[in-house]
Amino acid sequence: MEPTPVPLDEVDLADLDVFVENRAWGMFDTLRREDPVHWCEEHDGGSGFWAITRYDDIEKVDKDPETFTSMNFTNLEEPPPEHQERRRSILETDGPRHLALRKLLMRDFSVAQLRRYEDFLRGLASSTVDAALQQEEMDFVDAIAADYPIAVLARLLDTPEEMTPQLIAWGNEIVGFSDPEYARVLVNSEEAQKYRHLPFSSPVSLEIFEYGRKLAAERTGGDADDLVSKLVNRIPEDGVPLSPEHYDNYFLLLVVAGNETTRQAISHSMKALIDYPEQRQWLLENPDKMQIAIEELIRWASPVYHFRRTATRDVEMHGKTIKKGDKVVMWFASGNRDETKFDDPYELRLDRMPNDHMTFGKGPHTCMGSNLARFEMRIIFETLLPRIAEIEQTGEIRRVRSNFVNGIKQFPLRIVSK
Repeated sequence: MEPTPVPLDEVDLADLDVFVENRAWGMFDTLRREDPVHWCEEHDGGSGFWAITRYDDIEKVDKDPETFTSMNFTNLEEPPPEHQERRRSILETDGPRHLALRKLLMRDFSVAQLRRYEDFLRGLASSTVDAALQQEEMDFVDAIAADYPIAVLARLLDTPEEMTPQLIAWGNEIVGFSDPEYARVLVNSEEAQKYRHLPFSSPVSLEIFEYGRKLAAERTGGDADDLVSKLVNRIPEDGVPLSPEHYDNYFLLLVVAGNETTRQAISHSMKALIDYPEQRQWLLENPDKMQIAIEELIRWASPVYHFRRTATRDVEMHGKTIKKGDKVVMWFASGNRDETKFDDPYELRLDRMPNDHMTFGKGPHTCMGSNLARFEMRIIFETLLPRIAEIEQTGEIRRVRSNFVNGIKQFPLRIVSK
């Protein structure tokens, strides 16, 4: 269903209520048509940003790190210069150093490497679905969407099962940095000023760091196969070892990114399959098309609304002058609904081909875990969908208060199993 149109003078992508109420899509449509390079004021002390909403423009920005750098940070927050090095992760790094940091773990997320986990993933998916279907009424996020990917992450990090609820809580608080239900300190609040040296200005970062350091101390010098062991025992190919701070930030990123985006993609995909029952039936009748269907579900879900870059020089786009130092925000979710790239973008078409979506980015920062996310989604839906006799949404979806993560907090369902 196409969204309600929004007049240009009412567009406000800095208003978090817009995202809680799921009204951003109409704004994206207006901007793509009328003002594809649009200046947005911020309401929390931020300096404002340019919203880039057309697919081709987003791709151009993402593939040009010399003009649009990640070095000045990649969400809307503006960390003070004196804290930027301490907070820098692979996300806030460009050029050869970025590639060297990616290569530390990139091959571990290759399709060939991930196939080693297929039996584990299928067993985990079966046990997750079995447990969920014990109850007809459930919160799908809690029962399946959050539980499954975090258990996968725990296996890759080799953390004990009893740590899983803590990993979920940490992820919630980090990506929910602007949601009072999740964050004990809101990202741009006065209290957050004392935490500006930490990722997302969040005190929870210290807890994640402490746990990561404990694992590093146990595994340094060993030859185990988990991601932490590889991170602490490999030297980046540029010969520059990870500093303690950069290890902290890399570990935090694994904990958060390895869980949250897949969880949101699974939740949004289930919502789509309920809203389009004929598409769900088509998929059941064509199980060999699951991989194609997953790409459409990933496009549809768009679990991360945006990433930010910073202009390194003055640049003209669509008649606007982006000044050196301006924040430039790539709205990937808008690109995934660009009607010049996708016929009927607001229709779920599980057989859509080609499907060159931008959910995982389009440039050198393309999501390193994209193969894992696809793998997890394919296996969980191959496991779950044949078990469903009846399914209906039984209450309102509650969304994360954020214009960064397209997050679902609560998704009440009734499922009758076969």
